Amino acid sequence: MKGIGLLGKKIGMSRFIDEKGVFIPVTLIKAGPNYVVNVKKDSKGRESVALGFEVVKEKALNKPQLGVLKKAGVPPVRFVREFRYPGISEKFEVGQEVNVADVFADGELVDVIGTSKGRGFAGAMKRWGFAGGPKTHGTRGWHRRVGAIGNRTYPGEVKPGKKMSGHYGNSQVTVRNLKIVKVIPEQNIIAVKGSVPGSRNGFVCIRKAYGLGPEGRSE
Repeated sequence: MKGIGLLGKKIGMSRFIDEKGVFIPVTLIKAGPNYVVNVKKDSKGRESVALGFEVVKEKALNKPQLGVLKKAGVPPVRFVREFRYPGISEKFEVGQEVNVADVFADGELVDVIGTSKGRGFAGAMKRWGFAGGPKTHGTRGWHRRVGAIGNRTYPGEVKPGKKMSGHYGNSQVTVRNLKIVKVIPEQNIIAVKGSVPGSRNGFVCIRKAYGLGPEGRSE
């Protein structure tokens, strides 16, 4: 992914009180320590850094994974992702420990990427927010159905992307421009105002939002 960021885990909800006494609902994300697994620059000049998060026992990983981590001199970590940004290789070195205060500050805007909650096979009303069919005037058995999905003669088929029943959730979601209300460096926690995808203890990627100067995300 593009931009400087960190890997973390969604802890849950809390609230902060600002200087005016207003309650601000926040999502707490534990985003450290991260470990630099790899730093590279390809033939086209693109630079990237692979970060690892959440130390686990060695038996939780396979031998190829352990070999890469031991070569980098970092402990066994469960969650590894790559961040790309021009000049990022100059800011990190293999084996380095990266904490929240090294990357983020109060008031910054970030994008949070995670896996949404899986809701299984859902009907069209729950999945797409359809209003449903008539509830009165002789209607029977059509209250929550999709309705017509095409014509027999034209187009004679169901077009791809038609909003129908199907698998809902459990997909990658990016929520943009969330504000960091508070950085708690001693616990490696950031408090973010807004909705963060996924369930409690779900892994997320936090990157600096686009358009925030030289440290922001680059397209």
